[in-house]
Amino acid sequence: MERLEQTALWNELFQKAEEARKEAYCPYSGFSVGAALLCADGAMYTGCNIENAAYGVSNCAERTAFFRAVSEGRREFLAIAIVGGKRGGPVREFCAPCGVCRQVMAEFCGLDFEVLLTDGKSLQRLSLGELLPHSFGKDNLSKV
Repeated sequence: MERLEQTALWNELFQKAEEARKEAYCPYSGFSVGAALLCADGAMYTGCNIENAAYGVSNCAERTAFFRAVSEGRREFLAIAIVGGKRGGPVREFCAPCGVCRQVMAEFCGLDFEVLLTDGKSLQRLSLGELLPHSFGKDNLSKV
């Protein structure tokens, strides 16, 4: 896959992620996260974190975006932008996806899938392979 260049598309992804972040349901942690997922056909899906008093059934913004896209038949993805921080406050730190979200990304994306992060001042562009080295995926199961 050809890497995305920093363009208006990046700005649009981060803007959509920030809009999704405003919808986060995070009464327990007070940490709101938004994500915007770019599909290969140009469609975008957003997600926010949704907490639950039983923490184990909470859902991250990244997985919310992926599950929305997959539920509508999307299966090819290019990049995801993620923003997070204290609810109601500006983005001040990079918010990398958790391990569970990285594994969901590995299910649907190649190791060249791009993860875009910002701390409000600068941008980071990481590949899924950088975030999840030595990943376990469907190829491992086909060898059994």
